[in-house]
Amino acid sequence: MKEKMILIAFCMTIMFCMSACSGNTINSGDNQNAVTEISTSENVETESSEENDEPEGTAMYQLAEKDESVDGEAIGDSTMIMKIGDTIVNVEWEDNQAVEALRDMAKDGDITIQMSMYGGFEQVGSIGQSLPRDDKQTTTSSGDIVLYSGNQMVVFYGSNSWSYTRLGHISDKNTEDMTDLLSNGDVTITISIE
Repeated sequence: MKEKMILIAFCMTIMFCMSACSGNTINSGDNQNAVTEISTSENVETESSEENDEPEGTAMYQLAEKDESVDGEAIGDSTMIMKIGDTIVNVEWEDNQAVEALRDMAKDGDITIQMSMYGGFEQVGSIGQSLPRDDKQTTTSSGDIVLYSGNQMVVFYGSNSWSYTRLGHISDKNTEDMTDLLSNGDVTITISIE
């Protein structure tokens, strides 16, 4: 009698588990892309249902629009351009509140920052206002752009270890190029919106 009770309990547990798992199964022989299509369509349906007033497919268009960055330059619908002196540099901007605040400042007009050489490995200059900070202990390298003390931009042609908020990285210049741009006296940096 005890064995029959255990067997019945075991069978009921198996049936319960199988019925709980039978929801959205796909045979293992099916194409793996089908799983991706189901996941993608479920996400789009969820987003579309949250945006009741928008026509079908608009949510996907908006997602594509938000991710239009080229080398991290464009976030949203505006591209920030940085010049060191007269040299335009390609910056891969971080996606954080400090960069968004910098972008908002640039929308009101060009930001001009008078930089000063410091320590033989960086140029530092006041942004003119405080930006949101998310300082983390960081070891920088040549080409890194960081926020120091919330209101100072630092551009490196060498390396340092300190607590900074990352703003971006100059991706089209090597260490020698950065040294040529930044180690021969104070420079002016201009940030503008294209």
